[in-house]
This record gives sequence, C-alpha cells and structure tokens, in this order.
Amino acid sequence: MHTESQLARLHTADLLAQADAHRIAAAAKPPVELRTRVGWTLVELGLRLASAPGPVPATA
Repeated sequence: MHTESQLARLHTADLLAQADAHRIAAAAKPPVELRTRVGWTLVELGLRLASAPGPVPATA
C-alpha cells in the first residue's frame, strides 16, 4: 500500500514526464512564420466581416 507521500512522488514524477514530453513535442514543431500567421489572421478577419450582419439594403 502506498502512503500519501509515495503517491505524491509518483504524481510528481508523472507530471514531470508529461511536461518533458510536451517540451519535446513543442521543440519538434517548426516555428510558424510571421507571414503565415498574418495571412491566417487576415483570413479570420475576412470571415468575420463576411458573416457579420450588416444593414439590409433598401429595395426600390
């Protein structure tokens, strides 16, 4: 049977292993270029503008 301190040590070791795995995965990703980020930001902005309800045009 594990005591609370042993469980805490196991939990701490598990969290550290997860953090290491996350760090390794983040380092393996190539950095996103500024041009790509700006492009996707403009796409998102355009989609928001296109889907925003605007004034209804008057009919003649």
